[in-house]
Amino acid sequence: MASDAVKARISAFTLNAMRIVFALDFMQHGAQKLFGVWGFSHPVALASEFGVAGILEFFGGALLALGLFTRPVAFILAGEMAVTFFQFHFPSGVLPIVNHGELPVLFCWAYLFFAANGGGSFSVDGWLAARRERRRLAQT
Repeated sequence: MASDAVKARISAFTLNAMRIVFALDFMQHGAQKLFGVWGFSHPVALASEFGVAGILEFFGGALLALGLFTRPVAFILAGEMAVTFFQFHFPSGVLPIVNHGELPVLFCWAYLFFAANGGGSFSVDGWLAARRERRRLAQT
């Protein structure tokens, strides 16, 4: 059986890996909208609903990939995905498998997880917290 230290390292690694993978994937959806790539023939208007979504997805994804302001950004992105699901997918059926809303549901729940758990140790937030703790300990 694995020791508690090994379990903690595995948990920390998977939290950080999941945050980075989800964020980089999410950025691609924003890039589609903002830059007119990967299936979009042209960029969307920034002042439109899709433009705001693109900004949130691309730049919010970048912040999550870095692990900067992880909790508030993840909470906002979870809200965006909930709105996306209920506005665009739910009218076509309740079940995500029927209404093709699996991605918004998965992103929403993943981002709620990050909002609750933070960015992990391999993040700018984690680095800043460790730095504050070292300074606090040095002052005592």
